[in-house]
Amino acid sequence: MTPPTGTDVVALDQSAARRLLDLWNEQQSAYVAHRDLRFDAMADVVRLHCPDNLTILDLACGPGAISDRMLAEFPRATSIAVDYDPILLQVARRALGRYPARAEVHDVDLLVDGWEEALTGRRVDAVLTSTALHWLAPEQLLRVYTTVARLLPAGGVLLNADHLRFGESAPTLRDVAGRHDAQVQQEAFAAGALTYSDWYAEAARHPELAGLVALRERRFADRPPQALAPLEFHLAALRTAGFTEVGTVWQYLDDYVVFARR
Repeated sequence: MTPPTGTDVVALDQSAARRLLDLWNEQQSAYVAHRDLRFDAMADVVRLHCPDNLTILDLACGPGAISDRMLAEFPRATSIAVDYDPILLQVARRALGRYPARAEVHDVDLLVDGWEEALTGRRVDAVLTSTALHWLAPEQLLRVYTTVARLLPAGGVLLNADHLRFGESAPTLRDVAGRHDAQVQQEAFAAGALTYSDWYAEAARHPELAGLVALRERRFADRPPQALAPLEFHLAALRTAGFTEVGTVWQYLDDYVVFARR
């Protein structure tokens, strides 16, 4: 999708938020090859394992990409979407407005003990997240997984889609995956996809979102990017957190959908 040119200022109504969500999906697909297949795998697990009227916890929801896909595919589902980025939260609130009474969005910091209180004790059947938890340090990730395990009933599932980089023991795979990422990004950006930073610049054309830029910078000022934990750490952390069955349901090079059942 090609963004508008010029310096037009656009109100953040539902239509504008949907456009930003579309641009986000296009931008993320530049960084994640075959991103739609991730979500297809998640939806298959949900369809085959969870009740039709399930409640999804969309963890670190961004602008609402997972909730949007799952609510469209499962008309009896509801979603509780949480994130800490004020710009993404506002886009999600407006973009998910097309699902009245089926979606709610909460400002939640996963690093603060008790973040799960935003759910006000409601039952959650599945926890879904994508390209987000790599921002957490290993000890923070373990705490989040432990909290999620407490939230889910027996049989409830967590699905985490993310890049889990190959380590020193797999230099050829690491090289191939890195070169593939670079190729996909080069082609996508040449075709007009926004970069991550360009997406935020586009979002800031909306005064409502521009006013949140300083807050976003303050919130993440002391949270630098973390070294990516490998697949083996995620699986071990999930077992430690109390999940009874862990594994993967999809992989493309170093991109995985990790599965855990309570």
